[in-house]
Amino acid sequence: MNIQQNYSLKKLNTFHIDASAKYFLEVASIEDILEVLSANKYLNQSKLILGGGSNLLFTKDFDGIVIKNNLKGINLINEDSDFYYVKASAGEVWHQLVIHCINKNYAGLENLSLIPGNVGASPMQNIGAYGAEIKDTFHELEALNINDKTLHTFSNADCKFGYRESIFKHELKNQFIITSVTFKLNKRPAYNIRYGAIENELETMGVKELSIQAISKAVCNIRRSKLPNPEVMGNAGSFFKNPEIMKSKFDRLKIEFPDIVGFNIENGNVKLAAGWLIEQCGWKGKSFGDAGVHKFQALVLVNYANAKGNEIFDLSEKIMISVKEKFGVGLEREVNII
Repeated sequence: MNIQQNYSLKKLNTFHIDASAKYFLEVASIEDILEVLSANKYLNQSKLILGGGSNLLFTKDFDGIVIKNNLKGINLINEDSDFYYVKASAGEVWHQLVIHCINKNYAGLENLSLIPGNVGASPMQNIGAYGAEIKDTFHELEALNINDKTLHTFSNADCKFGYRESIFKHELKNQFIITSVTFKLNKRPAYNIRYGAIENELETMGVKELSIQAISKAVCNIRRSKLPNPEVMGNAGSFFKNPEIMKSKFDRLKIEFPDIVGFNIENGNVKLAAGWLIEQCGWKGKSFGDAGVHKFQALVLVNYANAKGNEIFDLSEKIMISVKEKFGVGLEREVNII
C-alpha cells in the first residue's frame, strides 16, 4: 500500500478547496480496498471514500484516511429482448460511461450527459437532470461493507431512491464502499425531451430526427451555456435541492409572487425552482472575496480563486436564511459538507 500523509486534496475536489487528508490512498481493485480496511493502523481512523470529488465541500482538513476509488471497467454483462445490462466500475468517470453507452446505442443515460463525478457516486445521490434520474435505469450495485468486509448486492428497491437521496446517505451512510453499478438500458429508446430547454436546443441545432446522440449533444450544449466548468472555476454544480412544498402553500405564494416557478409532482405537492428563489433574494452574481454565486445560475456557488470551504459554507447559510425570510421556504444543501 502506498499510503501518503498530509496529502493535499485541492486537485481532487471540484470546488478546489485547499484541504488535506491525514492519510491518503488510491485503490484500483477490491483487494486493495480490503488490504487497507484490514490494516490495524487504520482500523479506527475515520474513512472518506472519494470519487470525482464533485459533490463535496471541505470546510476543514480530513482527520482520517481518504480512499480514492479508481476501480475501472465497463462491460456488457447481459441482454434480453428489451434491455442491455451494462456494469461499470465505481471509479469510471460518469460522462465517459454516458458517451460509451451512446456510442453503443444503449439508451437511457443521454439526459444525464456531462454531469461531473464518477459512477460510484451516482446512486448515492440518485443524480438527475432534464427529467431523468439514476433510479430510472438503475439495475443493481455491488458494495463492500466497511465493517465486516463482505460484498453485498443492492437492488433498485434496496437503495430507497428519492430526490437526490438514497439509503447510502442515511441508514447506511459511511458503511459501504460502492464498487460497481449495473444499468438496465433500452434497446428501443424512449426519448425524454419534455423539458422545454431540450426541445428548444434541438430546434436550434436543426435536428430533424430524434436520437440519443442528438439529445446528449443538446443537454451538453445547455449545461455548458448555463454552468461553469469546474476545471476553470471551482464549483460543485447545483448547491441546493429544489424544495418541495404543499400545493396550498404554493397557491398562497403565487398570489404574492405571481412569477414564482413551480412544478406539480406526482404526490400532489409542488417543487419550486431553488435558483429562482435565490435570484429573487438578490444573490445572483454576488461575490464576497473569492466566494460567490454564479452570474448565470443562482443555484451554483463558486470559488473564484482561493476561497476557503468555510467561506462557501457561510455564504450558503446566508442564502438559506434570506430565502426562508422572504418566502417561508427552507432550502436544503445538495452538496455534502465535510
